Amino acid sequence: MSERRLTVSGITFDFGNTLVRVDRAGFGVVLDTTATRLRTRGAIDDAAAFLAEWAVERDRQFRLQVPRLQEVDLHERFVHVLARLRGAHVPRDDEEPWDEVDAAARSDPEEVDWAVHVYSDAFVAAMAPLPDAEPTLDEAHRRGFRLGVISNWPYAPTIDRYVEEHGWAGYLRAVVVSQRVGVIKPHPAIFGAAAEQLAVAPGRLLHVGDDWAADVVGGHDAGWRVAYLRGHQGDTPLPTSSRDGTVTPDLELDRLAELPALVELAAP
Repeated sequence: MSERRLTVSGITFDFGNTLVRVDRAGFGVVLDTTATRLRTRGAIDDAAAFLAEWAVERDRQFRLQVPRLQEVDLHERFVHVLARLRGAHVPRDDEEPWDEVDAAARSDPEEVDWAVHVYSDAFVAAMAPLPDAEPTLDEAHRRGFRLGVISNWPYAPTIDRYVEEHGWAGYLRAVVVSQRVGVIKPHPAIFGAAAEQLAVAPGRLLHVGDDWAADVVGGHDAGWRVAYLRGHQGDTPLPTSSRDGTVTPDLELDRLAELPALVELAAP
């Protein structure tokens, strides 16, 4: 047996760009579908204006929330985008907060909830798993590892639906999403929630992900073993971070399919 093998009981995977390619082209399809549905409903007049305001509000949320390790609110984003299109006063900079009462008055909760569901459905339909995702999950499950997903995502039902649609539910004992936990990776609470659901001590858990700060540093600081999936971010609209010298990953992978040969199941 190779000395490179890690002995662990459970393995968790990041979602975006680890199990599922999340690139700008795919997100373009998601947003175009959402804009078309909103226009058909009569919620917006100009799809191009919607897309432009969406990009501005998305980037504002990321700038404000990610440094605080807080997940962005997808319902709030739709409220703000619709308010922008319907004549609300728009904050001049990041220091000026939204007038949330005025913004909310320019749409209704049912309309916003419908829009979130449309956006979520469009994502599930448009985004394909990475080729190695299914075989890796299947082999790890057959070998007895306790498996889970840990994802930073603003709407947890999207991840739940994706897992169901692609037949992964039978592999996974835990689907831990930042929206439900209340914080994003690298906050230790999200790793703690996954360890609790998997019923495995942190030192016997391996987290696999493509983002350095969120996945590698976050997992390491939570007391987990970590595997860095290199070169998988590409042209993505998701927040990303670059490798630095703060920690040393236990494993480094170029493809997810390399993982099974590098791990050994811990004895009960």
